[in-house]
Amino acid sequence: MRTWYRNSSDVFLGLVFAVLTVWSGMVLGATATERSATLRSGFVSVPGGPLWYEVAGDSDGVPLLTLHGGPGGTSCGLQLLYPLADERPVIRYDQLGTGRSGRPRDPSLWQRDRFVEALHTLRSELGLSRMHLQGHSWGGALAAYYVLEKGTEGIVSLTLSSPLISTPLWIRDANALRATLDPEVQAVLALHEREGSTDHPDYVEATGKFYAAFVSRGEAVETVTCEDAPWNPVIYEQMWGPTEFFATGSLQDFDLVSRLPEIDVPTLFITGEYDEARPQTIRSFAEAVPGARFEVIPEVGHASLNRAPELYRSILREFLREAESVSVP
Repeated sequence: MRTWYRNSSDVFLGLVFAVLTVWSGMVLGATATERSATLRSGFVSVPGGPLWYEVAGDSDGVPLLTLHGGPGGTSCGLQLLYPLADERPVIRYDQLGTGRSGRPRDPSLWQRDRFVEALHTLRSELGLSRMHLQGHSWGGALAAYYVLEKGTEGIVSLTLSSPLISTPLWIRDANALRATLDPEVQAVLALHEREGSTDHPDYVEATGKFYAAFVSRGEAVETVTCEDAPWNPVIYEQMWGPTEFFATGSLQDFDLVSRLPEIDVPTLFITGEYDEARPQTIRSFAEAVPGARFEVIPEVGHASLNRAPELYRSILREFLREAESVSVP
């Protein structure tokens, strides 16, 4: 836990921040990984404000558009996918309200359909008539929801990395994982959730036990920094809730399971061996998508990209090549 948080509420937000940063593969205070790809960045206007984006690479390959986790996280850690820019442009962007994008304070903006529309506008403005789409965690939810709402025209492939597909199933799995923690830890979590005191130091400490086992498990192998692009806890709390395993926000009813068979593009599901997005559940999602591929990265939790970056990139690179080999231009 970082020592500059001064009270239990600050400590708790710091813990949530740590989760959102490992979702993206970022650790503050680390040295940025070397990048050889050319970079260009800019802004696209969407309802509510500007979206900041960055493009790595200038090859003629089919672009890869990446979606960060959260909600309220940032795209910083997705720079760990820039080595793939030797074959194709790799594009990341900060969703509205976080990172380098605009920060409107209108709470009506923080709902799933508006995120889909912002993504669609960005795609149109960048001229991505054909693209690969990849999203991690909440980004996976957004990616799947996007293709279900907007269709698969021009989508060469879809990668759903440790995705939120169903909040009820996510919480079911979280409860199963919580049951493996020390009984005293479980009791602390249950007590403060009943009493509405999830900012209590004891709850924060107990939450850290869950995150250490199933989110940030292992040591970061590659790290990047974006100190000028902070996350936004307001979005996380409004859309999701206080912790990964206690959903109280607007995504409580999010569930795409019945619509998964509608996805008709090459799809990769990938998750960590000890991920809070449990392999057995992610496998069931993959089985519902015709022809989908399923991969498990060993020895890691939810933060798979910066814990096993070379393996993650290798799996993704091979999948993108395979998808292109069967795609009709």
